[in-house]
Amino acid sequence: MGTSINTQQPEQNHQDLAGPVAVKKIQELVKQAATCFLCTAITTGKRFEVRPMSVQKVDDQGYLWFLSASDSNHNAEIARDPAVQLLFQGSPHSDFLSLYGTAEISRDKAKIEELWEPLVKTWFTEGKDDPRITVIRVAPSDGYYWDTKHNRAIVFAKMIVGALTGKTLDDSIEGKLRV
Repeated sequence: MGTSINTQQPEQNHQDLAGPVAVKKIQELVKQAATCFLCTAITTGKRFEVRPMSVQKVDDQGYLWFLSASDSNHNAEIARDPAVQLLFQGSPHSDFLSLYGTAEISRDKAKIEELWEPLVKTWFTEGKDDPRITVIRVAPSDGYYWDTKHNRAIVFAKMIVGALTGKTLDDSIEGKLRV
């Protein structure tokens, strides 16, 4: 059996993050991939449901905010079981994020106003006052991230040197997140 790639790393490639540092990492990675897969019905033991969703905001507490239709399947699923998983991919080789959390649905008009942007009118044709519009707030509890430590040019250079020398010189960093 071969050796794990992680044991061949000459650099530190694992760092667990908690509290405000974890929130900052979540904000950073979500900015790279503003669309995620929202997974619902994850605790039923049956097939869970998955659909793409656009994150409207990640606040300083780490809450992720979405706008959603009251008559959507995912709103119904969240009403039955608020446990969710969010999956993000910001680029082909990095900026990956998996979060577990609890979703809550509201009709908070002030929050709808705050999160509104013109493109959302595609789904809510009556605008901010559309009677179907709801807010989903996901409070993450924990997750896992895969990222790079440096900019893309350094990452690419390390990959080339690693390939030429036969050494594992990838620039990755990964770890658990606790919010």
